[in-house]
Amino acid sequence: MTDTTSTVEQQLEITLRVNGVARTATAPARRLLSDFLRHDLRLTGTHVGCEHGVCGACTVLVDGQPMRSCLMFAVTAQDHEITTVEGLAPDAEQMSPVQQAFTECHGLQCGFCTPGFLTTITAYLQENPDPTEAEARECISGNLCRCTGYQNIVKSVLRAAEITHEREAGA
Repeated sequence: MTDTTSTVEQQLEITLRVNGVARTATAPARRLLSDFLRHDLRLTGTHVGCEHGVCGACTVLVDGQPMRSCLMFAVTAQDHEITTVEGLAPDAEQMSPVQQAFTECHGLQCGFCTPGFLTTITAYLQENPDPTEAEARECISGNLCRCTGYQNIVKSVLRAAEITHEREAGA
């Protein structure tokens, strides 16, 4: 006798507001936000590293706060504003202060962990616009860089704060 019980997982229509745009796709209820962004919405800037929330590569902003997208179901992100690395720049012609600082200070390394750092630092500088070097190190302490290039990432945090102030002053 064979088991004829269906194991097909129910599909849900999930609508998220990502980078200011409502986006809808159909996915299983247990689809992780990181997978939904990458595979269903084709926003591949969010990287998936450890899939346990340890490395921070998958960090996105949920209502402006850094969240590990590999620990959150996509369906629970409905009714929240999601910002991925693709949504950090103010427009196609200008990088965000954090993106510009990473470029100037060589904080990119191999680039795999960069999206998580960029989103984490963006949120941090919103609340702490004038970090010290020690505070910059604390800010990035939850993200792992396999290239171990933290010195340039710390420099990038400090430079991003400067760039933000320069832009606010109209320089």
